[in-house]
Amino acid sequence: MKDMTLRVFTITVSDSRTPETDTAGAKLKEAVVKAGFLLVRHVIVRDEVQHIQELVRSVSTENLADAVILSGGTGIAPRDVTAEALNTIYDKRIDGFGEEFRRKSIEAIGPRGMLSGASAGVFDGCVIFSLPGSSKAAAFGMEMIIPILEHACEQALGTRTSHG
Repeated sequence: MKDMTLRVFTITVSDSRTPETDTAGAKLKEAVVKAGFLLVRHVIVRDEVQHIQELVRSVSTENLADAVILSGGTGIAPRDVTAEALNTIYDKRIDGFGEEFRRKSIEAIGPRGMLSGASAGVFDGCVIFSLPGSSKAAAFGMEMIIPILEHACEQALGTRTSHG
C-alpha cells in the first residue's frame, strides 16, 4: 500500500436517510479524505441482509476498494441487520475491533455501549468495518479505524511481511 493510495468505499445502512440527512455518512467520508485515502464512493443501502451482502460482495470481488466502512444497522432493533449480514460473509473476523469499540463506548456513554454490534472482518482480501449509525459513533469509530486501516489492508492482502 505504501506505493499507492488506499481505496475506501463507504456505506450508510438506512431505510430513512437521504444524502441530505446522512450525517454519519458525512463523518465517514470526511475522515477518509482527511486521512489522505481515496474515497471511491459513498452509497446509502437499505437495512436488508441481501442488499448489504450484495453490495459488500460486489465491492470486494470486483476489487473496487481495499476497505469498506459501513455505518448503521448494528443495534438490536428488529430492523438492524448489518451485523447479521456481515457475520455470514466474513472470511476472517477481526474480533478485537468490536471488542475495543464496545469497551470505549462503555467508557464514553455507559452500559448502553455494550449493545453495539460494531464489527470488522475480511472478505475476499477486502477489510470491512461496521459502525453504529449515529454521526457521533461514526466519528468515534473512524478515530479507531484510520490509524490501523493501511496496516489492516496490507495484512488482509498478505503484502506485509514484518510486524514493524
